[in-house]
Amino acid sequence: MQADRIITNARVLTMDPHCPRAEAVAMAAGRILAVGSRRVIEALAGPRTDVIDARGRTVLPGFVESHLHLVLGGAELAHLQLGGVYGMDALRGAFAGFGTINPDAPLLMAQGGSYTMLDHPMTRHDLDRVLPDRPIAITAADHHTVWANTAALKAAGILQGMHCPHGHEVVMGADGLATGELREFEAFAPVIALGGEARLNLGIATGEEPSPWPSAAETAIDRAKVAAGLRHCAAHGITSMVNMDGNRFTLELLDGLRREGKLTARVKVPFHFKPHMGLEALDRAEAMTRDYNDDWLQCGFVKLFMDGVVDSRTAYMLRDYPGTQHRSDPLFSPTRFAEFAIEADRRGLQIAVHAIGDGAVRNTIDGYEAAARANGRRDMRHRIEHIELIDPADVPRLGGVGIVASLQPPHAPGAMDFAMQPTLDVIGASRWGDAYLCKTLVGQGARVAFASDWPVTDVSVLRGLSAALTRPTYAGGVDERLDLMDSLHAYTAGGAWAAHRDGVTGCLRAGLAADVVMLNGDIEAVAPKAIADMGITLTLCGGQITYSAGSGG
Repeated sequence: MQADRIITNARVLTMDPHCPRAEAVAMAAGRILAVGSRRVIEALAGPRTDVIDARGRTVLPGFVESHLHLVLGGAELAHLQLGGVYGMDALRGAFAGFGTINPDAPLLMAQGGSYTMLDHPMTRHDLDRVLPDRPIAITAADHHTVWANTAALKAAGILQGMHCPHGHEVVMGADGLATGELREFEAFAPVIALGGEARLNLGIATGEEPSPWPSAAETAIDRAKVAAGLRHCAAHGITSMVNMDGNRFTLELLDGLRREGKLTARVKVPFHFKPHMGLEALDRAEAMTRDYNDDWLQCGFVKLFMDGVVDSRTAYMLRDYPGTQHRSDPLFSPTRFAEFAIEADRRGLQIAVHAIGDGAVRNTIDGYEAAARANGRRDMRHRIEHIELIDPADVPRLGGVGIVASLQPPHAPGAMDFAMQPTLDVIGASRWGDAYLCKTLVGQGARVAFASDWPVTDVSVLRGLSAALTRPTYAGGVDERLDLMDSLHAYTAGGAWAAHRDGVTGCLRAGLAADVVMLNGDIEAVAPKAIADMGITLTLCGGQITYSAGSGG
C-alpha cells in the first residue's frame, strides 16, 4: 500500500515501547501505515505521496490535552488578558485601551487576574475607579473568582445579593450590598451572561442545556468561538483533548463543526453532574454516550467538582488553613459521593473529579473504593483532577484503586505563570512537602496524564513541558520533576490511556490514527528551559494538516 504522506529524516519518538525510536513515519487513509527507518518508509512513497523532510526535527504523537475548557478558552481569546498586570494605574490603562476598541460591548470582560493584583483584596469600588460608567469584570486566573464593578453588578441584578447553591457565593459587605467578589461559577454566571456567553458557560456553571434552544444564528456564533479554540490548540500540536465542562449542546456545537469540516481534534465531553442533581440525571450521561461515541467525538464520562481552589480558601482541607479556623467544606458529602460513584461506575461511566485540597482528594478516593467494592474492580480509569495537596497516607491509594492522576505542570507555584504567593502561604510551610506531587505519585503506582487546564493557564504543551522539567522544589519537599521522556509520555500515551483512547491515538504505531506533531527542533538537544520557545512546525490529526507554521494554520 502506498502512503498518502511521509515524514522522513526525523527524530521520531514514538511513545511505543516496542519501537521507541524511528527515522520516518508513513500515513495512509488517516492512519499510521508504518514507522521505521528512512529506507523502509521512503520505499512506500508513490507519485502522489506528500513527502515531508523533517530536517532532523523531533516528531511525536499528537499531544493529548487531558484537561482543558475548550469552549471557554475559545471565547476568552477575544477578552482582555491581564496576566502580569498589577497596580491600579496598569489596570486603568489596560481597560481604557480595551474599552476604546470595544465601544459597544455590553460587558468588558478580562481574564487572568491575580488575587494580589492590588495591594489589598479587590472590591467593586476599586473597579469603579478603573471604569465607573461601563460594566467591567475580571476573572481570576484560576477561574473560580470574578470581581465586578458596581455597573456590572447592577446590570446582572445581583448588587443586592443572590441565593447561590452551597459552595457558590456572592460576597456581601457590611453595607448590605455585594462587595464585587463572586466566588464560583453559579455566583458569577449572571455577570458572564452580560457578555453574551451564558450558553457557553452552562457546561461548567450548571450542566444544564440552553433554554430556549439557540437559533441557527446563535449556534453559528457559538460554533465560531469553539472553532477559534480548536485552531489555537492545533497551533500548539494538540490533536486530542478531554474537555472538562460540557453538556449535549457542547457536543452538538462540535458535531456541527465536524459537518463543516472544521473539527481539528478528537474531543471528549462530559456530562457535568452538580450536587443538587439526583442519580437519575445520569440517564442524560448515558444518552450523550450512546449518541456520541466514535474516534472523534465522545462522552463516556461524568465530571464534578468536589471543592474549589487554594487561593480563595475554597479548597477542602483535612486541617484548618494556617492562622484560621476554616478548612472549607466538600461540595459532596462522603456518603453522597460514594452513592454517586457506585451508580456511575455501575453504568460504565468514567468519573473525573476536580479535587484540589487533601480533604477533597480523600473523599474522592474513598468514593472510588466504595464503587470498586460494590461493583467489582474493573478497568474504569476513574480520575482525580489537580491533586494540589494530598495527605501522605493517601498517596499509595491511587495506584491501589487504579486512579488516574490528572496533573497540570503549569499550576505549581513558580513553575510557569503562577507566582509562589499567595498560594504557598495559604497552604502553609508545614504542608509544602505534600503539595503539587508528581514523581512521588508515579513512584507509588499512580498513572499520570499531563494537561494545562486552559484557559486557566497557557495551553502551550511545550511551555507545560518546560514547567514540568524546571519547576522549583519547595522547602521540606522533594524534587517532583519527571524526566523528559516520562513527561512526554504524560502528554501523549499517558493522556490517551487516561481517556480510554489508547486504541486510537497516543503513540505512533501502525494502525493507530495519524495524529502527529513536528517540533521546530530536536527536543532532546536543548536545555529544559529552552523547550518553551521551541515552537510547533506541523500538526496533523487523522492524517490532515491542522496547523503549519509556514501557512499560519
